[in-house]
Amino acid sequence: MKYLINFIEAKNVTKAKIFPHLKCTRQEAKILQYICRRFVKGIEETAVLDILQDNFEYESYDYLNYLTVIKKLMDMGWIVQISFGQVKVQEVSQLEILNTSVAPTMSLLRLLEEGSLEISLPDIKPYTDHLEYLQDQFDIVDLLFKMSSSKQGFLDTSLSVGRLKSKLVLLSQRVVERVKITKEPIVVEEFFKEKELDEREQRIFLALLKEEYSGGEGQFRDMNTLIELISVDEYDKIRNRSLLEDGSKLINENIIDYEEILNMFGGISRSFYLQEEILQKIIHPNKKKKVTKLKLDKLVEEQEMFEYLTPETDLSDVVLHPKTRETLNTLIKQVDKDVFAKLKAWGFKDKRKGIDARIIFYGHPGTGKTMTAVSLAKTLKRPILSFDCSKILSMYVGESEKNVRKIFDDFKSLSKKAKVDPILLLNEADQFLSSRVQGAGSSADKMHNQMQNIFLEQIEQFEGILIATTNLLDNIDKAFSRRFNYKIEFKKPGKKQRKRLWHFMLPEKADYEEGFEVDELAKYELTGGQINLIVRNTAYKVAIRDESLFTMNDFLEEIEKELGSAFEGIKSMGFKV
Repeated sequence: MKYLINFIEAKNVTKAKIFPHLKCTRQEAKILQYICRRFVKGIEETAVLDILQDNFEYESYDYLNYLTVIKKLMDMGWIVQISFGQVKVQEVSQLEILNTSVAPTMSLLRLLEEGSLEISLPDIKPYTDHLEYLQDQFDIVDLLFKMSSSKQGFLDTSLSVGRLKSKLVLLSQRVVERVKITKEPIVVEEFFKEKELDEREQRIFLALLKEEYSGGEGQFRDMNTLIELISVDEYDKIRNRSLLEDGSKLINENIIDYEEILNMFGGISRSFYLQEEILQKIIHPNKKKKVTKLKLDKLVEEQEMFEYLTPETDLSDVVLHPKTRETLNTLIKQVDKDVFAKLKAWGFKDKRKGIDARIIFYGHPGTGKTMTAVSLAKTLKRPILSFDCSKILSMYVGESEKNVRKIFDDFKSLSKKAKVDPILLLNEADQFLSSRVQGAGSSADKMHNQMQNIFLEQIEQFEGILIATTNLLDNIDKAFSRRFNYKIEFKKPGKKQRKRLWHFMLPEKADYEEGFEVDELAKYELTGGQINLIVRNTAYKVAIRDESLFTMNDFLEEIEKELGSAFEGIKSMGFKV
């Protein structure tokens, strides 16, 4: 107790051994000395009014001017306010503390006992393995958490933010220095370099990794907690939210993901976690065994029913008729997670956690139905599996009904194995959706009706997002019409859209005759698929010439052939801006 005795007996408090560690003025140190003298006499709490009146000369109410001294000592973490026997750690005003009491904090008592609060770190040595490195990094995460909690008033104010920050700087520098002299690569550091993560992204990653190692209660999975760890002030918090939102590097590059949980107040909260493949790579850096989680695209390669489509565009890239775009924008808003949360709170979504939507895209071939479906998948951040419905009738009679069930059974199986919720795209679904044959007598008619009944049953039970494309809606069976939430028409493009499509599809590096104008081409009522076909056919024709110059007449000849064609067997396509 030599430091305590030295402090309370010191006639000149600035000569006390612990004074340099207090980092305060002589006047502030004398107040602490006064409080400590009472503390060792058994008076644990000292009234603020007594401190002011016993230590400062005053006339009338001049002692109130010294409340700033008490407040500063509280802010520094040397004393803590006591009110009705309870420790108050939240931010308080000066007048609030006038009629309360204060007591020495644990930090002050430890300083009086040990003579110093400085961290005693061992000599800097290379890391022997990645676990040693992670322990230092997890200590930094703990310090960040204590700093954010202290600023919010959730921890004892004795944990001064200033002192915590000093420890943080010291420990961070130590990690950098140890990494520099470590010859063996550290898997986490290599990962940070590979992904080019900045300091804030690294801290988020390490906090989630700490959660995995410690098997904690999930405090570091919460979005607000993670943002607090990397933020200095309120503005910083707003700015840093983007690091955990859709479109951020951590989510886009499949480093982290999240689950959305409906809380008791009807709101949605996000719980973040590291992707399994990344986690296994970090936890078991020397383990060569493949990760057990299966990728959807790899699973699709092993079967013949579905095609895995890779979205390269989102809806903002697709040229659409204004009315079609307006309807799609409304659809996206209605399948938004916030809207889903409201529906669930109202009792309309009690069967599953995900979003349900059954959609029909209908319209002329070449108007962009398939590409729009794929682009919608990217906008909604979903994988998409496509099935060509014409395959069903390729099987002999009796097998088609089985294959209808197999579409949905295999889709569920793939989704479950890959642990994802892809969009199911049923391309060219006319035969499924058309009106059933009344009074069917032939075996073919009976098979057709039975196939549709099974399809209707599967649509009724389907959970998730399903898109069916068809060329005609007039002949759709009413039973199917009722099962689809959205029926979106893909109109032929207007002149403005046709002009954009021509500009996009015409080769940029080609030579055109003088006076060539796209406006002339845009006059003809063509779909995007037809424009694409005309441009391709014209390009092949021009390429074989010695002078490869595109002329207006070249395109007009192909347009005449296309418009005069007796069939419209152009595959449904979409077009990027």
